[in-house]
Amino acid sequence: MTSAKRILAIVPARGGSKGIPRKNVADLGGHPLIAWTAVAAMASQGLDRVIVSTDDAEIAATAGKYGVEAPFLRPPEISGDTASATEVIRHALNFYADQGIDYDAVAYLQPTSPFRRSSHIDEALALFARLSPDTLVSVQKVPHNMSAGSVMRPLGTSPDLFLESPAGQKLRRQDKEVLFARNGPAILICSAADVLRHDRLYGETVVGFPMDGISSHDIDEPLDLDIARCLLPLTTFA
Repeated sequence: MTSAKRILAIVPARGGSKGIPRKNVADLGGHPLIAWTAVAAMASQGLDRVIVSTDDAEIAATAGKYGVEAPFLRPPEISGDTASATEVIRHALNFYADQGIDYDAVAYLQPTSPFRRSSHIDEALALFARLSPDTLVSVQKVPHNMSAGSVMRPLGTSPDLFLESPAGQKLRRQDKEVLFARNGPAILICSAADVLRHDRLYGETVVGFPMDGISSHDIDEPLDLDIARCLLPLTTFA
């Protein structure tokens, strides 16, 4: 019988957001954006530790008010626009490895997905434990008018847009294949070994975890934050 995996949850929240300045502490329903993820992560039953990885003292202090520790300030070289998730995860794993604490997997919970609840995290963790993939990633159903059969693109040097094979396309909604796409992702659970040994988030086996449209809402641009504020009556903070 295999032992339960030890899982480190990382909330990545650098201070230098470009699309929305100070995005991670922007107000959403009377709470800073990062608080929504902090509360959901702390309420989850399957995480061994929850931390925020940030280069910003204000963000660290804000996360602390909602129960999430910031055990370090992330160094500048992995805090810029080009910093990758694997660098952020590796830094955190090595920080704890230096203390003799090892983790089997990482739950990467981006604060830009405020409507992802603790129940979603717990369900994703249960699926990860049951199927034992290298990676689990949250997804949402692709709208039928944005599916592969609806994509148009320029052909050659023409500025006009065309369906590549209109004769074989299924254009009725009910005839189209049901497809899913990553939703941020709101939840990413990956093998610590894959990150440390292979510098990758997605291993050989990847499982999707479906989420609904509201819980999948991702905040990247100012309009996304406006939409989130409109969705507040349809969700709860805790």
